[in-house]
Amino acid sequence: MSKSLYDTLGISPNASADEIKKAYRKLARKYHPDICKEPECEEKFKEINAAYEILSDPEKRKQYDQYGDAMFGGQNFHDFAQQNFQGGVDLDEILRSIFGGGGFGGFSSGFRSGGFGGFEEFAQPDLDMHAKITIPFRTAVLGGTHSISINGETFDVRIPAGVKNGDTLRIRGKGKAYKNMRGDLLLKVEVAPDPEYRREGNDLYKKIDIPLKIAMFGGKVKVPTLEKEITLKVPKNTKCGQKFRVKGMGVMDRKTKQKGDLYLEANVVLPKVEELDSDLAKMMEEKLPGGENA
Repeated sequence: MSKSLYDTLGISPNASADEIKKAYRKLARKYHPDICKEPECEEKFKEINAAYEILSDPEKRKQYDQYGDAMFGGQNFHDFAQQNFQGGVDLDEILRSIFGGGGFGGFSSGFRSGGFGGFEEFAQPDLDMHAKITIPFRTAVLGGTHSISINGETFDVRIPAGVKNGDTLRIRGKGKAYKNMRGDLLLKVEVAPDPEYRREGNDLYKKIDIPLKIAMFGGKVKVPTLEKEITLKVPKNTKCGQKFRVKGMGVMDRKTKQKGDLYLEANVVLPKVEELDSDLAKMMEEKLPGGENA
């Protein structure tokens, strides 16, 4: 008894349902008319889909295993399909009469519109979901996890170090479900502003307070950063707004894996006159340059 349906999919008559599905998907991708531009691909694609429709249905497969290609008027399935497709006959009606029931849901010439189950499975709908996520500035710079809730499900999303406004994160398997498949979740990132830092490219900028004495005579100040506390050496005569560069303590570039720099902007803090020693205040008033009193 001929088993040309199994030959069409290149599988054994003892193939499991999973093996049938895998063989079908492989061939459907190969011969899909949008991929394969050879004239024979369209007819081959129709044969593959018809074979899968029969063998993926337990009842239809049982009938076919019992009678084989005798069900196609003594022709093998290839010749049967070619003759009927070329002749423009409605195969849905023919196969319905063979197998009974609901037939193949419009299997014939309208297959591009997704009229039958086999093609619907190959040309599945877009299962990806799109959403926005706002993450803290520090998480964007250092990386970490951020909890989100989508469609009633709450889970943690891994945030890579260096992510920036406008980036898209793909979360596998968190999209829409269809049969036994699941799409992905695409999250467009928005980074919340930070009260201490601003980002320019891969560089970070932060203002730091420097006491007047250290600004004038030099010294050291402790500076907390996103990564750790550092000690900054301040030269004498430091002016307000003067920048100090700390190499490699900026933002990680996600492509090059190189880090930018951190720029610390000096904010010289003046003491209140009333808090100074009275003699010192009087001397400073008399000796500091700056012109005469009005």
